Amino acid sequence: MRLTILGGGGFRVPLVYGALVGSEITELTLYDTDPVRVGVVRSVLEHFEGGPAVRIAAELDDALRGADFVFSAIRVGGTAGRVRDERVPLGEGVLGQETVGAGGVLYGLRTIPVALHIAERVAAVAPDAWVINFTNPAGMVTEAMASVLGERVIGICDSPVGLVRRAARAAGADPDSVTYDYVGLNHLGWLRKLTDADGRDLLPALLADPAALDSFEEGKLFGSEWLRALGSLPNEYLHYYYFRRETLAAVRSADETRGEFLDAQQGGFFEAAASEPARAYELWERTRLERESTYMADSRAATGGWERDSCDLDGGGYDRVALALMRAIASGEGARLILNVRNGTTVPALPADAIIETVCEVSSEGARPLPCSPLGEAELGLMLQLKAVERAAIEAALFKDRDAALRALALHPLVDSPAVAGRILAGISSPPRPFP
Repeated sequence: MRLTILGGGGFRVPLVYGALVGSEITELTLYDTDPVRVGVVRSVLEHFEGGPAVRIAAELDDALRGADFVFSAIRVGGTAGRVRDERVPLGEGVLGQETVGAGGVLYGLRTIPVALHIAERVAAVAPDAWVINFTNPAGMVTEAMASVLGERVIGICDSPVGLVRRAARAAGADPDSVTYDYVGLNHLGWLRKLTDADGRDLLPALLADPAALDSFEEGKLFGSEWLRALGSLPNEYLHYYYFRRETLAAVRSADETRGEFLDAQQGGFFEAAASEPARAYELWERTRLERESTYMADSRAATGGWERDSCDLDGGGYDRVALALMRAIASGEGARLILNVRNGTTVPALPADAIIETVCEVSSEGARPLPCSPLGEAELGLMLQLKAVERAAIEAALFKDRDAALRALALHPLVDSPAVAGRILAGISSPPRPFP
């Protein structure tokens, strides 16, 4: 099987390659608009033994042609774009995180036209390929690409699987033996049932045990009192919604934004590794550990400044989700994964073509969302509001419609004023050079 990675100069590409060692993938094609970065990544990959042959493509169509799977992990505008997405909203006193709030909307407005171009080229030159989208904001981008590719594009994220595994360990269960009920949008979902091999729901006892909750990340982030009252385990990104005052204060008091940290850190890595390719893997691994240890540092600072557990520093897991998805489709043997797919009838209040994040059964025919328990009013209300934001952002990006962009920002629950939304739009300059 042949896999193409768009955004092949991305920092986390080596995680994907490591997961491919010993897999059915025989050839990996990397495509990126930055030849220096993709050259550095290739030097890092030389450290791994037993992986697929690596090819670097100079053109998008060449990268796509003949691919069985296309992994889209692009960053339109680079980390400099993320810096702007976060700083402009913060200047107006609202959160600028890259996938949540105003920053996520701005990132989507810049990225969706490029993602649509990619989808059109896949349809033209690799119509039988499956596209696995990790480009953020993943739900929004996947929904835009699905307007061209239908069910042949599937979005992935590492947050839900990380939550399930941590919750299972805290409940004393084997993470590989549990089943679960998880539903929401990307970076806006809830784990509502965790069932062991004997059919027992482990979640009620876990939510009633403050010590067990305090043993893993989400328990520390949200606190046992709120989780007990909520009756479910939220995705870590819901901390920005439930504790918006505290997280905003932590972000504003930090010396630099997450985007500024990554811009400096990754810029330094690529510069050093380009000048010393023999040390590329060593430099990458050191940089990766620092990156993972500082993940969601602002939210952790808002809840006491605790350190991440060592078991959560392995890179998140999206590489393993991608590999499991590809294997299930290619082999037809099936797998159960949390994915971003078209809703169908899973959440009746949402349109059938809306992208949701939920438990899916995967086969050679693709990913099919499984039925889930009805959502509570609070969870459904938040999903509906955020889906309206996502759809307005897609409309704005497609038609260059400023009114739709204003709606996308002003309707977001983390943006507290249409006037603020208008000033944020005014503060964003013309978009950077397109990815293709």
